[in-house]
Amino acid sequence: MDESSPPEGSAAPAPPLEGLSVFLPSHNEEGNVERVIAGFTAVLPRVARDYEIIVVDDGSRDRTGEIADRLAQADSHVRVVHHERNRGYGGAVISGIAAATKPWLMLCDGDGQFDAADVVTMAAYAGRFDAIIGHRVHRADPLTRRLNGRAWTILMRLLFGIRSRDVDCGFKLFKRDLIDPGKLRASGAMISAELLARMAGRGARFREVDVRHLPRRVGEQSGANLRVVMRAFRELFALYSELRLEARRSRRAG
Repeated sequence: MDESSPPEGSAAPAPPLEGLSVFLPSHNEEGNVERVIAGFTAVLPRVARDYEIIVVDDGSRDRTGEIADRLAQADSHVRVVHHERNRGYGGAVISGIAAATKPWLMLCDGDGQFDAADVVTMAAYAGRFDAIIGHRVHRADPLTRRLNGRAWTILMRLLFGIRSRDVDCGFKLFKRDLIDPGKLRASGAMISAELLARMAGRGARFREVDVRHLPRRVGEQSGANLRVVMRAFRELFALYSELRLEARRSRRAG
């Protein structure tokens, strides 16, 4: 990830993207889903000639799916993918990528902690880079979560050579052809690192861009849940082994 150093200055205005799929992994986000969709609906016409907003309702037990369905009926740009059971954050991300139909993809967590307006800044780099990765300048999370996130990022840098300052930032813009959803393995939080590692393996040009991070207004976070953390470590070791094996095969073939 040689191009993932902090950005210098601001990006020049860029022509709109040909097409952009924004997908929103959402689990029990009934208090956020309408506001998040409204934010993107207001911004995306300035960013892309054609766009879609995909809500991935990951087995929510509240009204997330119902609200998303209502919004989709009112706006043809909005689509909904329903999981009958909770598949985890990684499973929701994989479903979002698989459902996307446009050449550019935007991952945005459905919890309302990102400002949709920041996609304008990120899209300005799309002409020169294959993936534009968000960096939360002032992370609006509890101290323990911030410290855990920093330690996890350091570990990802050591194991995979990922130079991002914020591996797990849930605000990423990238070309659709960089990722084959059928090859993604992580069902939990490890999916963010897996995305970057697989993009790097395809020779992607990266840019990291500062983005805002807002306090969560409604709902509960699950990232610090012990079960979630343990699953992330299991998936970490599995991905590390898989990528090392792929690298050895590639060297032999070369």
